[in-house]
Amino acid sequence: MILQSTITCPDCGKAKIETMPTDACQFFYNCASCGVRLKPKTGDCCVFCSYGDVPCPPVQKALEKNEPSHEKCQGIAKITSRTKEFGMA
Repeated sequence: MILQSTITCPDCGKAKIETMPTDACQFFYNCASCGVRLKPKTGDCCVFCSYGDVPCPPVQKALEKNEPSHEKCQGIAKITSRTKEFGMA
């Protein structure tokens, strides 16, 4: 399981590597550069699935088990391609 994701602020473009919580989805994220408070895009479970380069651990777990719970994220094609890139699919 990958526990770090590079989250990119859509307002200022600043990217930062963050450690993701392993037992829950993170709903809010405050950009350290511009201070904007990010929340998930409609249909995504957390800010990492919306703005990160690696899906959150709960989604990674679901993908590893071929469970449908990861489908709650709007960008499932995006997430699937990322997991293949990291050798998870």
